[in-house]
Amino acid sequence: MRSARWLGAAALLGVALAAQAAAPEFGGQVRPIVTGQQAANKGPLAQAVAIDPTSAALPASGVALETELRASGHGLTGVGTLRIERAEGQPTTTRGWVNELYAAGGDAGWQFSAGKRIVAWDVGYAFRPNDVVQREARRLLIDTTPEGRPLAMAEYFDASDAASLVWVNPTQPRSRRGGEEPALALRGYRRLGALDAHAFARVGGHTGPSVGAAAAWVASDELELHASLRWLHDADTLALAPGTDGLARTDPWVAAATGPAAQALVGGTWTNAAQVGLLAEAWWDGTAPSDAQWDAWQARNRQLAGLVGGPAPAAAVAGNLAWQARAFGAAGSLRRANLFGRASWTLDRWTPALDVLFTPADRGRVLTASLGWQGDRVRADVGLRFYGGPDSALTAQLPTRRVGYVAVTWSF
Repeated sequence: MRSARWLGAAALLGVALAAQAAAPEFGGQVRPIVTGQQAANKGPLAQAVAIDPTSAALPASGVALETELRASGHGLTGVGTLRIERAEGQPTTTRGWVNELYAAGGDAGWQFSAGKRIVAWDVGYAFRPNDVVQREARRLLIDTTPEGRPLAMAEYFDASDAASLVWVNPTQPRSRRGGEEPALALRGYRRLGALDAHAFARVGGHTGPSVGAAAAWVASDELELHASLRWLHDADTLALAPGTDGLARTDPWVAAATGPAAQALVGGTWTNAAQVGLLAEAWWDGTAPSDAQWDAWQARNRQLAGLVGGPAPAAAVAGNLAWQARAFGAAGSLRRANLFGRASWTLDRWTPALDVLFTPADRGRVLTASLGWQGDRVRADVGLRFYGGPDSALTAQLPTRRVGYVAVTWSF
């Protein structure tokens, strides 16, 4: 814990010293957050805890305080965050990290940068197939500054075209997974009147090549349409170790590869003069487990639950059920086919919003209601998210049943 405090203090101090040394712009924000969570009473994790309360930790309510400092100038940019958090029934923890710390410069249309930087691509809102550098989590409850990736980047811009070449995670071994995998990524952009066209390519250290394209079209003052498509040679996932049957002595979920897959998204936004906005998106994520894989997962859950009360040790059954929850992290989407809709209204300083994610394969749904208020330096956010659907739906078997939050952000 002490080392975490020193890391956080060092990150924030480094940003502050950079600000003083180069006399750049300096700012930041402080945000207290209160989160209330209710654990689900369905799913493998809930079953595991019902059998043996020590087998896993259920989602817990808590409070947190985030402090973010920013500095930029003379070609340097730094962003650091310190988070102090206390979850119900747990000791207070402190963690600090550097969101961005990079140098940038250029001339005659060229821009070069190196360091830790946020580079987010693609045109979607709830899902972004071609976000191949940052690989940012989408649909967070509260907008936060992502943690960038170590990279070196060269870019070229003119009035209607742009190109970017990124070497991300250059010091990592080729075996690193997910967002830490070293890779070369390329993006090309061209403006064609009201149409923005994008092309993407990526070569990962062990997942190999992928190519993609995206477009956003401003059809009128009120309507915008967008689409994105990507083909992948491979993607990281999790799978049961071959030969796993019955009770396992160790976690049977191991790193695996999906094989060739496709991802696609289509969507659009509509906003009228009264600032009422509608967003609709549909996407296919071929890196998510297939329906057959989820059917096998459900069958294993039933098999393990059937061992309760038998000769098998209760702790072993509970542990295996808890491990089953690892499948929820196999990909960015739970199901391959997804539908998403969002309605919002900006009324003076207030912005109420309602969105829903629906998975047709099992009729699962995630419903989120939020209300934001924006002042000159203070912003307040409150919201509720519900995970539900039939008992067999994956969203109904996630560890969390519902979560509520209140956050106040003061910017300086």
